[in-house]
Amino acid sequence: MTGVRVIFLLGFMGCFALLLVAAYFQFIEELEPCPLCISQRIIILAIGVIFLVAAVHNPRQLGRRIYSGVIVGVALIGASVSARHVWLQNLPADEVPECSPGLAYVFENFPLAETLKLMLSGTGECADIAWVFLGLTIPGWTFVAFLVLGLVGLFTLLTRSGGEL
Repeated sequence: MTGVRVIFLLGFMGCFALLLVAAYFQFIEELEPCPLCISQRIIILAIGVIFLVAAVHNPRQLGRRIYSGVIVGVALIGASVSARHVWLQNLPADEVPECSPGLAYVFENFPLAETLKLMLSGTGECADIAWVFLGLTIPGWTFVAFLVLGLVGLFTLLTRSGGEL
């Protein structure tokens, strides 16, 4: 297996591990995800799928650069969503937006554009802090994860075909 292919596979495994942690928090710790949490999960899933397809495809230089560039771009989008989530969590209580109806209700009764806006901009429940580790909340750690995934994509973008810089 080539070095870059292994890196793509490790990136996929990292995304899979992040989604397992999210499932643990939701189903074992019973922390209900807010709209921004769900958006971040979808973005991590998308990055994981790109990593997996790249690992299976094992493209040559141009294809590797395309996969890597897309990974970096999607990771930056994810980092921006996570940054917004962290920002909402650090707002003063009087500036936190109102909570919205549940996502199931929103999906059934709102247009798709409004639902997507809600999922990407966040609501009052997105400001709740339910877990902290080493001073970072779940969105803070997710922001770090997006940066790491983006750096992995950047590394594979900058490596030559033999796997070295």
